[in-house]
Amino acid sequence: MLKILIAEDDKDSALLYKRALEKRSHQVMITHNGEECLDIYHEESQNARNDINANQGIQKPFDAIILDYKMPKINGMEVAKEILAVNPHERIIFASAYVKETLVDSIKQLNKVTELMQKPFDQQALIDTIEDKEIYSELEKLNINTDYLQAGKIPHEKLIELLEILRRLQKKRTY
Repeated sequence: MLKILIAEDDKDSALLYKRALEKRSHQVMITHNGEECLDIYHEESQNARNDINANQGIQKPFDAIILDYKMPKINGMEVAKEILAVNPHERIIFASAYVKETLVDSIKQLNKVTELMQKPFDQQALIDTIEDKEIYSELEKLNINTDYLQAGKIPHEKLIELLEILRRLQKKRTY
């Protein structure tokens, strides 16, 4: 189960995302503007800090944050900047109808790898992105037992890191 925060001003789209992800047993919170998103993020961050003190571990408030780029009150880019200033390891996924090329330049300002989903997209594409289907598929091609990894609930950024390490090792062993 993943904990996901969605900031989407189109209420119908937000509800579709939520239903699709909850069918996969993920915990989903929805906000409809950037200000609400930041309020919930900061509140959940505080709760996560309290859990860290209790558990002596590292915990992020969310496994993924899906941001619409253009939202009321505070746009998605400003929300992402503030979230990454608090926690540079947070996974940000932009879901936007804006042309991908337009967003790529803006996203570079974050100095962090973020993901971009071009609207419209179907529910399965959202699920596959959230659940790292492509990464697990690549790991399987490298003969990695992904059942073991999935059971361990490895964070997205660690999966990417593992995949890159394995690709480098594979290149060194290829003659």
